[in-house]
Amino acid sequence: MNKLFSNLFNTILIGSALLLVNCNSKNDGLETIKGEEIAVLTDAPNVPPPITRTHATKVIVNLEVIEKDMEMMDGVKYNYWTYGGDVPGKFIRVRQGDLVEFHLKNHPNNKLPHNIDLHAVTGQGGGAGATFTAPGHETKFTFTALNEGLYVYHCATAPVGMHIANGMYGLILVEPKKGLPKVDKEFYVMQGDFYTKGAYGESGTQPFSMEKALKEQPDYVVFNGHVGAIAGDKSLKAKAGETVRLFVGNGGPNLVSSFHVIGEIFDNVNREGGSQQDHNVQTTLVPAGGSAITEFKLDVPSNYILVDHSIFRTFNKGSLGMLKVEGEENKNIYSGQQDDRVYLPEGGAIQEMPETAKAAEKPLTKDEKIAMGKSLYASTCQACHQADGKGIPGSFPPLAGSDYFASDANKLTAAIKNGVSGKITVNGKQYDGIMPKQSLSDKQISAVATYILNNFGNKGGEK
Repeated sequence: MNKLFSNLFNTILIGSALLLVNCNSKNDGLETIKGEEIAVLTDAPNVPPPITRTHATKVIVNLEVIEKDMEMMDGVKYNYWTYGGDVPGKFIRVRQGDLVEFHLKNHPNNKLPHNIDLHAVTGQGGGAGATFTAPGHETKFTFTALNEGLYVYHCATAPVGMHIANGMYGLILVEPKKGLPKVDKEFYVMQGDFYTKGAYGESGTQPFSMEKALKEQPDYVVFNGHVGAIAGDKSLKAKAGETVRLFVGNGGPNLVSSFHVIGEIFDNVNREGGSQQDHNVQTTLVPAGGSAITEFKLDVPSNYILVDHSIFRTFNKGSLGMLKVEGEENKNIYSGQQDDRVYLPEGGAIQEMPETAKAAEKPLTKDEKIAMGKSLYASTCQACHQADGKGIPGSFPPLAGSDYFASDANKLTAAIKNGVSGKITVNGKQYDGIMPKQSLSDKQISAVATYILNNFGNKGGEK
């Protein structure tokens, strides 16, 4: 009897254990993991290739923290804290259901401990508590990517705001199991606000300003960590007829972005990087610590301008990018200018911007002026006069090979300082518009004028 009772008891225990295992397996709903792979990580604006496999796997992510000096804009250096060597951090792409084995490595030359909070993680601190990593150390944890979507990651080591303000953020995409719809081009764009002791454009190495950060008064609001990171020669490129997807993030740490592409309408927007999709959107809000996925077909060629439509940030603090699209024009969709004639409304008056205080000036060499002027041109002048200085016929006169200031460079600085209104003739063509005076210091005016005089086929000189 004892032996029979013992056998019966063991059978019940084994059965209960099997039932428990089955219940856990059924309740967690996780896919079976097949194989493993090393994650492909990319620097902005590039994105890892779409995931084509139809099963969950173990994905190993190796991410290194590097503290380093880089240029915020020409002539302005900043000590960035980065995931992977630049801002934003590396783009990570996994599939819903994947088991992610995350390795965070803090370079031995770094001075501070760091960690990572991935908004894609379900669990304590998004992984922050498991990845507190001293310089010269490596930490590891795993998580299952339960929810599809586009998520921000950032450092959560105290003081958290300072770590994020110095550039410690990036994006991780958890693709849905069925994948994303196919598009022709994908790009990675992430906004951030920076707070420096010196004002916008002030040369030299600029330390972080906690005072400005607390007041939420950034000197720089930029895409991809630097003024001009996706403008000029670094512009995004596509062809007319292609469909583009932008993975847009906002590292903050403070400002909400009003993300907009001038000349385009978003066909689809995955609001805040989630599953909810809106259509025919002009401007989408991207909160600090949030994201959005935008898609649009490029119907006609153009230079499409990426902006934060809180517009002074764009033209005075750096949040300006460009998507250059080449291809065959379609006049049925966009004609270009068809007419230009004088219009004189009764009672019209020219408005003048208020005077701004002038800061004490520091002498710069000619080369320093050109370097500073290049960045100022990109953020202040380029939208009207274009990256190649050729302007827009009928609206904005050319600076390239301009005869307007060829014999008297003072006319150039006067135009920047005081603005221009009324009729002028440039290279044989008449313009009758208004250029407002620019809110630049004398040093900045001298820099941008010197840059213009020494570029675009002009004969050189120094102001």
